[in-house]
Amino acid sequence: MGTKILIGIVGVLVVLAVIVGFSVTGTYNTLVELDQTVQAQWAQVENVYQRRADLIPNLVETVKGVSNFERETLTAVTEARAKVGQVSSGALQNAVNDPAALERFQQAQAGLSSALSRLMVVVERYPELKATQNFQELQAQLEGTENRITVERMRFNETARAFNTKRESFPTVLIAGFFGDKFRTKGYFNASEGAEKAPEVRF
Repeated sequence: MGTKILIGIVGVLVVLAVIVGFSVTGTYNTLVELDQTVQAQWAQVENVYQRRADLIPNLVETVKGVSNFERETLTAVTEARAKVGQVSSGALQNAVNDPAALERFQQAQAGLSSALSRLMVVVERYPELKATQNFQELQAQLEGTENRITVERMRFNETARAFNTKRESFPTVLIAGFFGDKFRTKGYFNASEGAEKAPEVRF
């Protein structure tokens, strides 16, 4: 009788171990899938920000061709772009899994947006510059890029929220804890003042 009970207990334990194993495996795979979705969306965010950074040298060179254009404004844009590059080089690898790194990246990009906005205000004083075909093409490209930045940031936040919701739910939060930093909570892009619309880039 004792042997049958022991075998029954062992059988129950084996069944429970299999159930727990499947549960852990399923949860792990779900976290991996959601994490990869966040990573893919982050790549899209990087792409649109890089697109904007790549347009700035052309913008600066075009503006430089106008006599008496405010050098201080151009310098601010150039320096802001350089700062973005410096921050990006260290933050891009960790931004998805490090909210502090994402915040540094966002602050640098916000600084560049601010410098560009000031440049556009100054450009209003130069109608001959606004009338050039090169400037009009840059206008269309920058407007499109700013709109895409807004969209991709929103999509990143949505994928990060989906990951965080799953990660913090029970019992996933316990399982995620076993894997250390592999499944860290994702950060979000925070809306800054006036961020409900894309920066003005009209010339």
